Amino acid sequence: MSTVSHTHTSHPPFTASETVAKHLQKLLVDLTELSLQGKQAHWNVVGRNFRDLHLQLDEIVDAAREFTDQVAERMRAIYVTPDARSATVAEETSLAPFPAREVDSAMTVDLIVAALYGVTGTARRIHDDVDAEDPTTADLLHSIIDRLEQLAWMVDAENRTANQSSPAQINA
Repeated sequence: MSTVSHTHTSHPPFTASETVAKHLQKLLVDLTELSLQGKQAHWNVVGRNFRDLHLQLDEIVDAAREFTDQVAERMRAIYVTPDARSATVAEETSLAPFPAREVDSAMTVDLIVAALYGVTGTARRIHDDVDAEDPTTADLLHSIIDRLEQLAWMVDAENRTANQSSPAQINA
């Protein structure tokens, strides 16, 4: 029985540069960390408004997991190998660590909002480089920024005081 050797060759119209690959890897890591922190918070939040916050955290985790999958699949589509192994995430995340203990609900709000804004900050920092090479991938970044900033606003409202919290509201 003979085996036939075959070399497969594709001709995709776009493959990522090393810069885009590194940017998407950074976003993937931060999204993965956000989902892990959201679950850590979900299990350990205590205090006022516990149930509502507990449920909001699941919504954040679901969004982070969905976006993690979308980013990883986009990476594969443009010939980048995603790496969201636990050691990689722990080493490369730009998010501050979440406590390994019970956390009061008000502090949980502040920590999760900081994590949400940390991920959107990553997406905003990489956006222009990604958009210059691949507007299709930049569209994915737009979706991530839009949804995570919406979730941050909703959670952050738990700790705000009307017309006194920072940043000040802009009246259009």
